[in-house]
Amino acid sequence: MGYARESKYAENTATIRSLCLDGKLGAAFWLQRKMVQKGVVPDAFTHNHIVNGLCKIGLLEKADWVVKEMLEFGPRPNCATYNTLIKGYCAVNSVDKALYLFSAMANAGILPNRVTCNVLVHALYFKNGAIVQALSHWSHMLQNCTKVDVVAYNVLINGFCKSLQMHLAYGYACEMFKKGLLPDVFTYNILIGALCKEGKISEACYTLGVMSNMGIMPDQITYQTVIRGLCFDGEIVRAKNLLSCMLNNLMVPKPLIWNLIIDLYGRYNDLSNAFLTRDQMLAFGVLPNVFTYNALILAQVKSENFYGACSLKEEMISKGLCPDVVTYNLLIGAACNLGRPDFALQLHKEMVQRGYEPDSITLTELVRGFCIRSNMKEAEELYAKILKSGLLNDHVPVQILFNKFCKLEEPVRAFNIYQDLLESKKASRPY
Repeated sequence: MGYARESKYAENTATIRSLCLDGKLGAAFWLQRKMVQKGVVPDAFTHNHIVNGLCKIGLLEKADWVVKEMLEFGPRPNCATYNTLIKGYCAVNSVDKALYLFSAMANAGILPNRVTCNVLVHALYFKNGAIVQALSHWSHMLQNCTKVDVVAYNVLINGFCKSLQMHLAYGYACEMFKKGLLPDVFTYNILIGALCKEGKISEACYTLGVMSNMGIMPDQITYQTVIRGLCFDGEIVRAKNLLSCMLNNLMVPKPLIWNLIIDLYGRYNDLSNAFLTRDQMLAFGVLPNVFTYNALILAQVKSENFYGACSLKEEMISKGLCPDVVTYNLLIGAACNLGRPDFALQLHKEMVQRGYEPDSITLTELVRGFCIRSNMKEAEELYAKILKSGLLNDHVPVQILFNKFCKLEEPVRAFNIYQDLLESKKASRPY
C-alpha cells in the first residue's frame, strides 16, 4: 500500500509539473487541490513550478498567495521559490515589491544566493537605473558573506557600461581580480562593446589584446563588435586582419562580418578586394545574402560600372535571392547619373511589379534623373506625387528642382516649388 501511494504521489507531482510547463495552470491547480484534500501535499519543487507558471503569465498576486500558503501550511518555500517570484516582479518593473520579498526571505530564515543577487542588481540597473540602490544592495550582499561570482560582477559591470560610467566598470573589473575571480569572455565583451559604442576603437582593440594575453579566447561576439567598430571608423586593414584571426582560429563568421568588410571596400572604390572577400566568403561555405549583393552593387556603382551592377542583380535572382528596395534605389540612382531616366523608370516598374513600395529615395532619384535630362514636366509631376504621398521627409527633391529651375532662369517656377512644399506642410499639421 505504501509503495502504491508513493508511486501515485510521484505520478501526480510529475503531472502537475508537466501541466505548468505547458501553461495549463488551471488543471495543475485542480490536481494540486485534489492531492491536498487527500492529505498529500506536493513538495516545494512542484510548488515552484506552479509559482513559475503563474509568474510567466503575469499572475503575480496569485503566485504571491501560493508562497504565503506554503509558509503557512507547507511545504516550506526555498531560495528558488523566492528567486522565481522576485524575478517575476522585476520583469514587470515592480522592484520595490522584489526588494520587500528579498527582506522577507531573511525573515523566513532563507539565505539568498548569487541568483537572487544577480536578478536584483540587474533589475535595479536596467529597470530603474538606480545605481546607488544597486550598489547599496551589492554591499549588503558582500557584508552578509553572500557568495558572489563572475556572473554577478558581469551584471554590475554591464550596468555601469550602460550608464556610461566606465571608470566604475573598470573599478569592479579590478575588484574581481582582487577577490580571485578571473573575468570571462562575457566580461570582456561587455567592456569592448561599451568602448566601441563610445567610438574608442583603439581602446577596444587594446582590450581585445589584453583578453587574448590572459588566455581568454575571443568569441564571435567579440570579433563582430570590434570589426564593426573598425569598419565604422574606416579601418579596413585592421578589420580584415581580425577577420583573418577568426579564420585562423577555425571561427567562420556569419554573413554580417563579411558584408561589413565588403561594404567598406566598396566605399573605398576597391572593387578587386570587395570581390576577393566575397570569393573567400564562398570558399568558407558562407552563402552571400541580399546585403552582400547590395554592398557589391554599391561597389560597382561607385566604380561607375553600371552594367556590372545590373548583372549582380540578375545573379541575385538566379541564386534565389530577391532584390530589395535598397538594390533598386542603388540601380535607379546609377541609371539617373548616366542620364538614362528611361532605364531608371524601367527599374522602377520592375520594383513595383515585385511588390516593393518605392520610398522617398526612389522618387528623389527619379526626380534628379529627369532634371539631368531637363525633362521638367515629368520631374514636377513626380514631385507632386511625392508631396501627395506624404513621403517627403527632407529638402533634397526640393533643392534639386529649385537649383534646376534657377539654372534654366525660371525663378518663378523655382519659387512655386517652395510654396508647394510649405502648403503641403500646413496641410499635414493636425491644427
